[in-house]
Amino acid sequence: MMTEVVPYSFRQDADYLYITGCLQPGGVAVITDECGLCMFMPDPDPHDEAWQGPVAGVDAALNYFKADKSYPMSKLHQVLPEMIGKASKVFHNRNTVSTSYTDLESFQRAMNSGKVKDLSYYTHELRWIKSPSELKLMRQSASIACQSLLQTMLFSRMNPEESKLSAKVEYECKMRGAQRMAFNPVVGGGANGSVIHYSRNDKKIQHGDFVLMDVGCEFHGYLSDLTRTWPPCGSFSFQEALYELVLETNKECIKLCKPGASIQEIHNQSVQMLRRGCKQIGILKDERSYTYYQLNPTSIGHYLGMDVHDCATISNDRPLQPGVVITIEPGIYIPISFNAPESYRGFGIRIEDEVLITETGYEVMTASMPKEISHIKSLLNFDNIRSEIPDLRAALS
Repeated sequence: MMTEVVPYSFRQDADYLYITGCLQPGGVAVITDECGLCMFMPDPDPHDEAWQGPVAGVDAALNYFKADKSYPMSKLHQVLPEMIGKASKVFHNRNTVSTSYTDLESFQRAMNSGKVKDLSYYTHELRWIKSPSELKLMRQSASIACQSLLQTMLFSRMNPEESKLSAKVEYECKMRGAQRMAFNPVVGGGANGSVIHYSRNDKKIQHGDFVLMDVGCEFHGYLSDLTRTWPPCGSFSFQEALYELVLETNKECIKLCKPGASIQEIHNQSVQMLRRGCKQIGILKDERSYTYYQLNPTSIGHYLGMDVHDCATISNDRPLQPGVVITIEPGIYIPISFNAPESYRGFGIRIEDEVLITETGYEVMTASMPKEISHIKSLLNFDNIRSEIPDLRAALS
């Protein structure tokens, strides 16, 4: 609850949604060899239904979610102990622990005897490689985010304020069918762009400053995640060299995406490129210096799917396989206090794309969102748009 009477918007746990398809809170799902999928559903409460509307119950579990068996939650203490007692091992979701079952004597006995394990190691393996149906949803989520961020980029020319850009991208995403944002948009203008997960979004963007926007949306349980950095005034100056370094790193790292490669290997290549480039630009005195990690303490990317940082139990050293979706997001974030040329202090750039690993290489799922300097200049200066970006009308539709 946000306050005594105001609830936060509920988002279902990804593992529970993956297994059941159920979006509402208050249930417990159990899978056994003997019973198949058994769903314990919230008991009907006339008072709650009067204020919040009806909830899915036992009938919905059987008929809509296709459970093999279903009981009201009030029966859980009678039914579940026998299931646990018959099991040689018990796996549960440690991220969504509920006292409705952990307080049961049978669960406590299983826990004390070492029978209880974490389910996420298995669900993350299942979720890591996306099915064709999942990829269809992820492409749509990416498309919505790209179209919405493009509209926001155009909007920024006349409305260079973090709060307005945050509101604009959320409006555009939801008008295109997104159920929610994947996370609170990062809208960092000027020095705020050097704060990796900046979220206040309450400053006016000064003329000549850049804005870094990291956004994503959720479409039927599947998320998008992309970042672009640009000057709302439409003019690049001293920042152009650093922007080109990050852009070139983004493009070269995308080329490394293929079956058998790993996020860690791609990350290592990105570090070499960014270190060397920062030395050439004059931001680093020695490309081998450990101070590089003050400029970028993050990984080149992460897995993406039903969670933003998807399948957290799977190592970045794992060789990629077809059907896996990752992000490629090189960045440089120069603190105001960093010992660099004064013009670069308090400046941040990140360029992030979603990449699907395919049988032959990769597919950039966010390719429709401009990132080349010439394309951004044309967009923000309203000239030569059709010649510079032939597919702009398709991107805007």
